[in-house]
Amino acid sequence: NYLKALKLHHFLSDIYLQHLMTIIISVFLRGYRGKTVDFSIVSQHHRTTVAYFLNHGKWNDSALQKALKSSIVELIYQEARSSGQPVFCIVDDTIASHVKPSSQALHPIEAAYFHQSHLKGRQDYGHQVVSVMLSCNGITLNYAVILYDKTKSKIKIVQDIATELPEAPVISYFLCDSWYTSAGIMKSFLEKGFYTIGNRILYPMGIRQKASELALRIRKSDPNVSLVTVDKRRFYVYRYEGNLNKISNAVVLLSYPEECFGNPKALRVFISTNVSLSTQEILDSYAKRWSIELFFRQSKQKLGLDKYQIRSSQGIQRYWLIMSFTHYLCCMCKGNHCTFEEGYFYLQKQLKEERITAIYRLIQHGASLEEVLTIAG
Repeated sequence: NYLKALKLHHFLSDIYLQHLMTIIISVFLRGYRGKTVDFSIVSQHHRTTVAYFLNHGKWNDSALQKALKSSIVELIYQEARSSGQPVFCIVDDTIASHVKPSSQALHPIEAAYFHQSHLKGRQDYGHQVVSVMLSCNGITLNYAVILYDKTKSKIKIVQDIATELPEAPVISYFLCDSWYTSAGIMKSFLEKGFYTIGNRILYPMGIRQKASELALRIRKSDPNVSLVTVDKRRFYVYRYEGNLNKISNAVVLLSYPEECFGNPKALRVFISTNVSLSTQEILDSYAKRWSIELFFRQSKQKLGLDKYQIRSSQGIQRYWLIMSFTHYLCCMCKGNHCTFEEGYFYLQKQLKEERITAIYRLIQHGASLEEVLTIAG
């Protein structure tokens, strides 16, 4: 029904729609492991045929991406208009790790490089995924997954996202870490009605200074320090309002967990280009950025984000697109919004029940053992 609603038949032939369904269904029946052999379980075609669909098939993947993006924007923006709640555009990146190929490898995976992994604290080989989520009033959907292949900077990638988004229907926010808080990105999002909440270098008294250096002079007794509760945890927060690089005025919060005040390793810095927000509102808004970390974890555990065995750059980006589409189906499959986990197990249960029903009917109609085993997989 969702395939029909998105009018995919306008740009996908029946056979390509079958291949698309094969990949999606394989995710739920066994838990997709990133192997093309999983396709053969639910397809009447050989696994290499479905793999060809990903790597070399002449189908319009940009049309599928456009249809998915349009549907997500329409749903999230309509929720913002009806609820009056802000839209959050959340951006971050992760690494889909792979084993570095031998120098003798004849067909290495395309577009894989060494990237700095903040999680591992070292260089990690693989593909870097830039993800964009749109969220409003508890509904969070993946808008895009983009391959960072060094032909375009991550700054330019995110600026292009800001440019293509429609103007927000209400005051909204762009949530990001320090990598994406460049003046250019923030300006691009502000033009579309999105203030930024992230972190940046400070300019107290007009002098460039790192947040860590300013934090050394902060005391609990400082009038700009307050004790704030976020998600049942308490934080000492110093509020600074002033100039940033190429930004005339913004609010910056320097935050420590209550039990770690003054510990440089516990320092966290947040920025808001909307100076009218209270300290509590800034921190509560930034906490919503956690949903993109959850998306990365779910995608790696259940959608094969760090296990796929696809070599071509085009095939990888098409697989990511289908993964994003599958995430959307999970969140919307019950007729209204649900969490990815709820939708995933719901669809998994539905498909298993349909399979068992098909086997039962075959047995009722006197099917042979070979026919039953074929359906049972």
